Amino acid sequence: MDIALVTCAELPELFPDDRPLARALGAAGLDVGIVCWDDPDFDWGSTRVALLRSPWDYFHRAAEFLAWAERAAAATLLVNPLPTVRWNLHKGYLVELAARGLPVVPTALLPRSMDCAAGTLSRLLASRGWGDAVLKPAISADSWETIVVRADDKEAGEAHLARLLPARDMLVQPFLRSVETHGERSLVHIDGQFSHAVRKNALTLGGRRAGVPEGIPVAAAPDELAAARRILTAAREATGTPEALYARVDLARDDAGDPLLLELELAEPTLFLEGAPAAIRRLVASITALPALTTLAGRSCGHAQPVPPRRTECE
Repeated sequence: MDIALVTCAELPELFPDDRPLARALGAAGLDVGIVCWDDPDFDWGSTRVALLRSPWDYFHRAAEFLAWAERAAAATLLVNPLPTVRWNLHKGYLVELAARGLPVVPTALLPRSMDCAAGTLSRLLASRGWGDAVLKPAISADSWETIVVRADDKEAGEAHLARLLPARDMLVQPFLRSVETHGERSLVHIDGQFSHAVRKNALTLGGRRAGVPEGIPVAAAPDELAAARRILTAAREATGTPEALYARVDLARDDAGDPLLLELELAEPTLFLEGAPAAIRRLVASITALPALTTLAGRSCGHAQPVPPRRTECE
């Protein structure tokens, strides 16, 4: 197998956004497999590349997932690389990037098992001068256990922290009102170069997603592009790794209109490839150029004819 597209048991046929990529890789002559990260029978040494795409149950079993990533990286080329994945899975990187002077939404990191006495959230918000706030686990995906707390109804937030903090690190951030009108901007990069941008829906004060379709193509503003470039450079320096093969920078504007980082997705981001054929071509070109997929003469190790993706049986 040339490439294993890594997924989870809930998505044995991949997330729909990744299916055009799988077909394009097969059309490029590569032997593509779809494999669950926790498949006990799959030999990761049997594939040249393990490309993380939709292993989206990892946050329920983070230690197990990272142990798997270490084994996979020892057996094959893990993309993105292990140091990047390890650094990026815990959203504490937001605090680190802010300390480096990057434009990041203000973030308080509450360590698990901390004393969460009554009024903890109220005192934190008062000390930071924040009103409405966002609470989320430091390791999560797809807004799992993420809530928006209104300034006049902190009791729900206090209960949320009391329930989750015994077992999980939590983040508290001020709610950026721009997401209700402007939405989040997701800037997708391939091999360090900006590819395309979409509007990504965010949770509103009512606890719902903004009422517009997800992933609408938008033009990235110059200040958003500049912020994303600085953030990606800082991430590369923090991990000591080359430019990420793929990355997604999620931004929103503060009350002054400046773009701030909400999340930096370097491990297993949705790349909004559906309807983005140029991005798919660029990503396929970058993947086929990976050293693990080329011979010493620089020729592709793929096959002469298109190869349909195949999958293993996920348990």
